[in-house]
Amino acid sequence: MKNLRRLILLTLAFLPAACASSPPTETPAIGTPAPGGWTAPGEVDDRAPSNDPGWWKTFGDGGLDTAIEECLGNNHDLRIAAVRVDRAEAQAISSGADRLPVLRLQADGAKSQRNFIGFPIPDTNGIPRNRFSNYGAALNLSWELDIWGRLRSAKAASLADQEAVLADLYGARLSLVGQTCKAWFAALEATRQEELAAATVENYQASEKQVRERYERGLRSSLDLRLARANLATAEDNLESTRIRKDGALRQLEILLGRYPAAALEAATALPQIPGEVPAGLPSELLARRPDMLSLERRLAGQRARLRQAKVSLLPRISLSSSTGTSTNELRDIVNQDFSVWSLAANLLQPIFQGGRLLAGIDLADANLREALETYARGALRAFAEVETALALENFLARREAALSRAVEQSQSARDLAEDRYARGLDGIITLLSAQRDAFRSESQLLQVQRLRLDARVDLHLALGGGFSLSRDKDVTATSNETP
Repeated sequence: MKNLRRLILLTLAFLPAACASSPPTETPAIGTPAPGGWTAPGEVDDRAPSNDPGWWKTFGDGGLDTAIEECLGNNHDLRIAAVRVDRAEAQAISSGADRLPVLRLQADGAKSQRNFIGFPIPDTNGIPRNRFSNYGAALNLSWELDIWGRLRSAKAASLADQEAVLADLYGARLSLVGQTCKAWFAALEATRQEELAAATVENYQASEKQVRERYERGLRSSLDLRLARANLATAEDNLESTRIRKDGALRQLEILLGRYPAAALEAATALPQIPGEVPAGLPSELLARRPDMLSLERRLAGQRARLRQAKVSLLPRISLSSSTGTSTNELRDIVNQDFSVWSLAANLLQPIFQGGRLLAGIDLADANLREALETYARGALRAFAEVETALALENFLARREAALSRAVEQSQSARDLAEDRYARGLDGIITLLSAQRDAFRSESQLLQVQRLRLDARVDLHLALGGGFSLSRDKDVTATSNETP
């Protein structure tokens, strides 16, 4: 027992050295320098973006706020991402178990009988026999000394993978909020498009009635009547098309909310106004604000740790083993220290020839590291492009909305004038129908562009990280730091 106590004390002394921590967070060089500011046209607010994760509340839509809360509580994709975090945590714990001593309690008992056939033993009747009993209890300890850091590197790689999955969870949450916002705006636009289409049908019905009455009085030809009826039928078809789009938009939104897709959700009838400008910060600050880039960086750090693990696999492994307990032929003596037994051993294993497996493992780890680095560089360029595209799109769509607002004003006035002139017999049916179609088309396009502007604002928030930051979300990179 004294020897086991000494080994346990030695084990405890080495435990701090066996503890592993996650690799430090670094920003790898991607080979393409970031400019000093965003290149998108128009004025860009280069103040640091807000770290508020509730960015969707800037739209001022209470219905949207409620929908997002329901989505975050019920969405199955988000639950799947959370399960992956639990799985990564279990894998990290499992991979770190090899660094710690293994302690086992062993108890055994045996009885045996031997026959001495052919041996003349006096004072015995029949075949002489002998019975033996043996009982034992032992405490076995084994431990591989991680002198070169092989097991420590494996644990660090697992911790980096766990942090990557945590960042993926935040990214999934951010993406889900963005999808919900867009689905909500699509449902609002579809509702408004349905209302516009229904109003257009009513307007065309009134025009068709007017033309039919004039035709019946012999004031207009059958051509006018047929054109008016064709225009009405086209409007009725467009109304059904908008109802199809609304139905699909509502069902998609209900799926995101975790509801049964029954298209029963009541959506508002007005699109929210675009909030003020969003501070975009500087390109050099972007990568630290995006959870997808943190995930890629953590996976890159994990591959670095695996490369270190592969390299030190060429070095010898040293392990200790010890056992102490009792061995006796009487069960009642199993706790008697007079029958104690013990052993203490050390082992050194140096790989010499394994058919190139270890060297191939180094090459494989190096290739995985280079692939992770290129993946990070590709992701960084894509992140820059998403922000640049969103900033440019906001500028372009703002100009489109302004132009379409003017077009709506002019086309509505032209429609009213055409209807008045047709009623007085000053213009023909072609002018009237063209003015009506132009008015409907410009109003429909304005609704579409207003929704696109809202989608572009959502994309900008997502591209800027959606309020994610390393300083605020320290739990992502420090969940398992210094885990023994």
